[in-house]
Amino acid sequence: MVLDYSIAYFLMDLAHYLVFYPSDVLFIGHHVATLFVFVTCRYVVYHGAYAILVLLILAEVTSFVQNTWTLANARKGDVEFAAKVYAVLSPPFYGFYSLVRGIAGPYFVYRMLSYYVSGAADSVIPRWVWISWVFVVVTAITVSIMWVSNLWVQLYRDMNRKFDKKVR
Repeated sequence: MVLDYSIAYFLMDLAHYLVFYPSDVLFIGHHVATLFVFVTCRYVVYHGAYAILVLLILAEVTSFVQNTWTLANARKGDVEFAAKVYAVLSPPFYGFYSLVRGIAGPYFVYRMLSYYVSGAADSVIPRWVWISWVFVVVTAITVSIMWVSNLWVQLYRDMNRKFDKKVR
């Protein structure tokens, strides 16, 4: 049931992006890849939901803070309150995101991969399916780590600029 709901959500979100933000290829690609994993899990092999649901939880646990941060970032130039929310929320959001997507996610994927490589799921999940899942998830985690790393670098640069202005 959770996968059905998630599939519906991702389809609607994908449709929204295709209509309103068709140039956001990275986000659209993310949704297509996620839908592939959900649909193959739910309707092709009828197995693997535990692993997929844990990964879904790890991906979505940061969503509320990320959405708040994204909206504040979008409005920080013209709304003073948004600029304050963005400034206060950025370091804890980056830290939380780094822990979830940079440590917990890769650790779970390692455990999942160990299970699949052991052959324990061979009788119910074809090898091509779990290999494709691992490829999609590892790619998503890698992009997430690169994204948050760039945010940390930008935060460091901004803090140095502010410090340099105060010293002068």
